[in-house]
Amino acid sequence: MTFTTDCQFLENELLDVVRLFKSRPEMLAHAFQYKEGVFCNSFSVDGKNFYYEDGGTVRDELEFKRLERRFAKLRLYQILSAEYGEQMPWGALTGIRPTKLAYMEKEQGKDFAELFQKMGVRAENIALVAQILAAQGGIYEKKDGNTDLFVSLPFCPTKCAYCSFITAPIDKTRHFLPAYLDCLDKELQAAGESVGNLRSVYIGGGTPFALDVPELKRVLQAIEPIYVRHGANVEYTVEAGRPDVFTEEKLSLLKDFGVTRICINPQSFSDETLQKIGRKHTEQDVYNAFAMSAKYGFDINVDLIAGLEGETPDVFVRSVQKAVQTGADNITVHCLSLKSGAKLKEETEYLENDFISDMVSASREILGSNGYEPYYMYRQKYQVGNNENVGWTKPNKACVYNIDIMEEIADNLAVGANAVSKRVFTDKGLITRLASQKDLPTYIAHVEETIEKRRKFFL
Repeated sequence: MTFTTDCQFLENELLDVVRLFKSRPEMLAHAFQYKEGVFCNSFSVDGKNFYYEDGGTVRDELEFKRLERRFAKLRLYQILSAEYGEQMPWGALTGIRPTKLAYMEKEQGKDFAELFQKMGVRAENIALVAQILAAQGGIYEKKDGNTDLFVSLPFCPTKCAYCSFITAPIDKTRHFLPAYLDCLDKELQAAGESVGNLRSVYIGGGTPFALDVPELKRVLQAIEPIYVRHGANVEYTVEAGRPDVFTEEKLSLLKDFGVTRICINPQSFSDETLQKIGRKHTEQDVYNAFAMSAKYGFDINVDLIAGLEGETPDVFVRSVQKAVQTGADNITVHCLSLKSGAKLKEETEYLENDFISDMVSASREILGSNGYEPYYMYRQKYQVGNNENVGWTKPNKACVYNIDIMEEIADNLAVGANAVSKRVFTDKGLITRLASQKDLPTYIAHVEETIEKRRKFFL
C-alpha cells in the first residue's frame, strides 16, 4: 500500500485503522487543516475522495492532538468500513486501553458511552466497559506514590508459537541463571529506597516455576525486605505458569514467603491444542496443579486463549467450562494476537477466525452466569477479530496488580531483563517509561548502569 499524510504524528495512528481490515486500499492519501475551531480531514482512497469537517474545543496542544487523532481515525474507519462492508467490535478505537479513555471522559464530567457510540463501538462492549469500571470500585486509586513491584524471570520450559517475550527454553538459557540472579539481588537491594506506597508485588515471566527451588528461593529472599517493610495488606503474586513445572516444594516455598496469589496458565484444556502450540503438559496436569495448590490457600488466576490453531467454538467453550470447574478466582480470556518476535507472526500476516466473536460471546455468558464479573481489559494490535482480553473475577477476588498496570494509575517499579518501569504523575497527566535491556547477556553486562538510571528515574 502507498500511504502519504501531511500530518506526521498521525501516520501510525491511521495505519492502525487500516490494519483493522483484511481488505486494504492500494493507495491512501491524507491531508489535514485546522480552521477556526474546525478540524478538516481529506482522504483519497484508491482514487475516491472524501472530505470531513468536525468542530472541537481546543484548550491546549495536548487536547488539539487528541481531537485531531480522534476525528481522523473515525473518518478513515467510516470510509473503510463502508468500502469493505466490515464493522469492528470496537469501531474506530485502536488504543489498547478503552477503559482508560472511559475514565478520562468521566473525569471531565462526560458520559463515556456517548463518545464510544460516536466511535462505532458495539453496544455490548460499551456495557462491558461500564461493568469493568463498576468492578474496579474500591481498588482503582489515582494517587502519586502508589507503587507496584514487578520482577521479571524470563525463563520457560519451551517457547509457545504465539509468544513474543524474550524467553527461550530454559535448557538453552540456564547457564545465564547464576549471573541473572546476582543481578536481581543488586537491583532489588537498590530498588527498596524507590518504592512508595506498595500496593502489589508480581513475579512474572516467562514461567517463574521453571526455576529450581534454590533459584526461586533466592528471588523471594531478595524481595522479602521490601515486601515485609510495607505490611500485610500487599498483594503478592507469582505467575507460576505451566502446570507441568509445579511441585509441592515450590508451592510451600511461596507460602513461607507470604505469596497470596498464583497463576496456573493452561491456555487451553485440549491436549491436541496444547501439543500444537508447543506445550509439554496435558489437561490432567492442570487438574494436578490445582489439587497440589489447594492446601496453601492461594487466590488462583487462570489464562485461556480464544482463537488457538484448529480450535472450534465447542473446544474453546469446553475450556472455559473446565476453567470454571477448577474454582479459579480469576479467569482471563485472551484473544490470539500476532506479536513481533513470535513464531506465529513470522508465518501469518492477518489473523482470521470466523468463530472468534462466538467464542468471546460464549465466554462472557459462561463466566457471567457462574458468578464472575469483568474487572480489567486491554486490547492488542493484530488481534484476531479485533476483539479484546478480559479478566473475570469472583466477588472480592480482583487482582490489584492487573488493575493498576492496565489502567496506568500507579508507578510500576520493574526489575530484570526486558522490564519496563513507569512513573505516573497524576496531577500532570504524564507517564514516563524506562526500559531495561531485553536480552539476558546485555542486561547482565549493564546491570550497574540500569540500577543508576532507575535510581534517577524514581527520584
